[in-house]
Amino acid sequence: MKVLILTYYWPPSGGSGVQRWLKFVKYLPSFDIEPVVYTVDQAQYPILDERLLEEIPEEIEVLKQPIKEPNRWLAFFKKSSSISAGFIAKKPSFFGKVALYIRANYFIPDARKFWIKPSVRYLTDYILTHQIDLVISSGPPHSLHLIGQKLKENLGVKWIADFRDPWTQIDYFHQLPLSKRALEKHQYLEKGVLQTADRVLVVGDYMKEQYLPFTDKIDVITNGFDDIHLGRDLVLDTSFSLVHIGMLNADRDPISLWKALQALCKKETDFAENFSVKLIGKIAPEVVYSIKRYGLMPYVTIIPYVTHQEALRLQRQAQVLILAVNNVPSAKGIITGKVFEYLQAQRPILAIAPKDGDLAEIIENTGAGAVVGFDDVKFIETKLMAWFELFRQGELCLKSTSIDQYHRKNLTKSLAQIIRKLCTTPTR
Repeated sequence: MKVLILTYYWPPSGGSGVQRWLKFVKYLPSFDIEPVVYTVDQAQYPILDERLLEEIPEEIEVLKQPIKEPNRWLAFFKKSSSISAGFIAKKPSFFGKVALYIRANYFIPDARKFWIKPSVRYLTDYILTHQIDLVISSGPPHSLHLIGQKLKENLGVKWIADFRDPWTQIDYFHQLPLSKRALEKHQYLEKGVLQTADRVLVVGDYMKEQYLPFTDKIDVITNGFDDIHLGRDLVLDTSFSLVHIGMLNADRDPISLWKALQALCKKETDFAENFSVKLIGKIAPEVVYSIKRYGLMPYVTIIPYVTHQEALRLQRQAQVLILAVNNVPSAKGIITGKVFEYLQAQRPILAIAPKDGDLAEIIENTGAGAVVGFDDVKFIETKLMAWFELFRQGELCLKSTSIDQYHRKNLTKSLAQIIRKLCTTPTR
């Protein structure tokens, strides 16, 4: 059985977006399914991680086609204001506002829309000359789903639409300066994909609930963690280290954490002398401002980017892992990909997120740490102080349970079952 996987993010792309399908591709052959990957040639990836190229199985066929990236010519508009997905500045410059308006209203569903037609032409020829049983599109960017939709429409091929993140419910969507017409077009395209796809994959129950009015052909397959080989024994940080891995944009600024740390530093001299904060990844200026505002800069180390391998190492050395969810309308459905690697690291997790959201359910069911609401400063103080006392006694440890369900191979087994069932079901 052979499946064609459409994904924009592929090594040497770094970051979280590449991990899901890189790992599925790694394990699908174990279930007698041969993946063929279609991706972009010479993409303008915001983050590069060349080491991920080593994880691509040698026998996998990877098809590549060039793309016209409008971000290249939009770039001069945004010298002081990032408009990359998920990282929209709170106070963009005039040119930043212009670029954001153009992108929101004229590049629908996203800036990769110009890849749709040439990809459909190329892949139509490929599918007609090769035995392909199924097409899978992974978004965002959601323009990939429009490629899959067109291939199904033209060729009648079975098609799965995989949503790593939602479309109109994605965390930054409410910040886009959309005209009524643009919003309606997004909603129309999203609904069309949901209703046309033979199956829809999502990463959490909340997203599934949001999509159920449009289709009942939905399966939940979360992200996960894979086997790691770090090469040498790791020793925990000697300070009471609070470590956050990944992007911190303005919506993800953990203000309650900064307030709690400031209060603890004032009340507990021993705490102030023995704790540290490591922020690994891109940090918004608003977050840096908050850290300075609460007098925490002397305790904070910011490292803009490390390889995925190094990120795994830092997670395992941390005393406490910090997880901050965007404080946005769709917060209940946000499951950051790194939570599963946090589980694997077996260090206490402090998650600032909705207590009735998907992320909270995962952490609570595995006993991996504590979940606190966005504004509960007192709870954070109490929990950190309790963990700090255990740290001083050399007894701060954790043993998460029931995490094997999130291993990438087990998740791929669930995907393989969906693929087989779909491919053996007659077309209506």
